[in-house]
Amino acid sequence: MVWIPGGSFTMGSDHHYPEERPSRRAKVDGFWIDRTPVTNREFARFVDATGHVTIAEIAPDAADYPGALPEYLVPASLLFTPPGQPIALGGPISQWWQYTAGADWRHPHGPDSNLDGLEDHPVVHVALADVEAYVAWAGASLASEAEWEFAARGGLDDVEYAWGKEFTPGGVHQANTWQGDFPNHNRNEDGWFRTSPVGAFPANGFGLYDMIGNVWEWTADWWSLPPAHNGSSCCGGSRPLGGTEQGSIDAREPIAIPRRVLKGGSHLCAPNYCRRYRPAARHAQPIDTSTSHVGFRCVIRP
Repeated sequence: MVWIPGGSFTMGSDHHYPEERPSRRAKVDGFWIDRTPVTNREFARFVDATGHVTIAEIAPDAADYPGALPEYLVPASLLFTPPGQPIALGGPISQWWQYTAGADWRHPHGPDSNLDGLEDHPVVHVALADVEAYVAWAGASLASEAEWEFAARGGLDDVEYAWGKEFTPGGVHQANTWQGDFPNHNRNEDGWFRTSPVGAFPANGFGLYDMIGNVWEWTADWWSLPPAHNGSSCCGGSRPLGGTEQGSIDAREPIAIPRRVLKGGSHLCAPNYCRRYRPAARHAQPIDTSTSHVGFRCVIRP
């Protein structure tokens, strides 16, 4: 872990998506944070020690999902699957996300995949219950949204990226993101189509790796919206007000599922779709949902 000294900083941004507004001064106390996201190797040690079975490895209870089709009541997780032919953005995300039976943390790319060569990649396909079980076993916690954003900024204040003002300074990629026309074509200029080993890209000013890109990361904060929500963007609602579990539920959805804040963006964030490779970016994630681009790291507060 790395000690983060705490302090005041400019949280959020007025220049990008509405859910990041308004930018405002925030303050956090000092805390310890994992140098990298939790890896498959580390998560395997937890499973070996506890026998934990992840949400993706358990068939959903039909009583919790009234009206669900039988093909959705199987152990499964959301897997990014490039479309078979070029598509235009604006349609349903099911064009590139598939609820895939047999996808789980041991099989990150689908039932025929395994962890060979991926031991030091971030663990994925973990829902909130899995993450909370791990952090409890580790004697740790999840970071608040403010703690996470402060740590991601690496000591820089009020700049767009965790490394400064330019996205690729000197033409060098600083994080695992998508280059090209999402979701149709990734040029892989950074060397990775899906996740990358933790530490494959430069650390930020605090010595933390992969705070931006690679995988989104769960936080301790409930998602929140302003009283009058006037629009949305590709990944969620509007600016934070300090959320509650009940208030995090999207009333437009047929099933009431609370949502947590994710931070950091992922390898799927692209200039033409989801420019969330920035510390201020945030995303609302249903707590029962695991995907191939969401992981986590731990914090310990003194």
